[in-house]
Amino acid sequence: MLNIGEFARLGQVSPRMLRHYDETGLLKPSRVDSQTGYRSYEVAQLGRLHRLLALRDLGLSLEQIQPMLDDDPSVEQLRGMLRLRQAQIEREVTDEQARLRRVDAHLRALEGSKAMSSIDVAIKTTEPIRLAEASGPAPGFGHENLSPVFHRLVPTVLGHLGRAGARPGIMVAWYEEPAEDGTVVLHAGFEVDNQSVPDDDDVRVVELPTVRVASVIHHGPMDNVLSVYEALAKWIEDSGNEFAGRSRELYHQWDDDHPERSVTELQMPIAS
Repeated sequence: MLNIGEFARLGQVSPRMLRHYDETGLLKPSRVDSQTGYRSYEVAQLGRLHRLLALRDLGLSLEQIQPMLDDDPSVEQLRGMLRLRQAQIEREVTDEQARLRRVDAHLRALEGSKAMSSIDVAIKTTEPIRLAEASGPAPGFGHENLSPVFHRLVPTVLGHLGRAGARPGIMVAWYEEPAEDGTVVLHAGFEVDNQSVPDDDDVRVVELPTVRVASVIHHGPMDNVLSVYEALAKWIEDSGNEFAGRSRELYHQWDDDHPERSVTELQMPIAS
């Protein structure tokens, strides 16, 4: 018989780990002194310890290991368990490779554009939005082209909601793909949740679906937002993601009188 220290040295584990395996039922000592509580082990138990350590090294959980120690599984059962673990590791490697590309994109952004802080780019899945909106064409992207259209659409939607007795939620804008001549259709409106809002000739209620986006928070006026979009697009490309839809803007705080106080979330959809 070996005391816990001797058995730990033989198996190259710590006595603390042997106590843990005892408490979890994975490796019980051969004998426990009823007076002192000292644990004793047989040399033959080294085989069980080695199998336990080998399975732990493969990343299996203690719950997965337990039946493989107690039931002496067949080769087919072992093969099935290891194939499942192999698939899990492959998924983890894929996830970590994607994470590595995002880290690389952050580094590239830090060395390049000053338009945004790259560390603030977040990948997330949006909630669906029920939106009362109006739309109109602009001669192109850029604050000087979009701002006049935006300031015409927003009062139109607010007036419609007022007549319908509906309370406007967060203000949202999104853009269609630009035409060959560079014109772009801007949609702007307000979230209305489940409120009853009828359509008319100028305003309609639409559902913006759930999408996966690369998102960044923009503080201040919108006159320099194009450079932020360009930096975000570069980050998406550098991180190995692909564009997959129409950009959105969520105006969490909008202040016409003090635009420096405005807080806008820029979202660019990416492939899942």
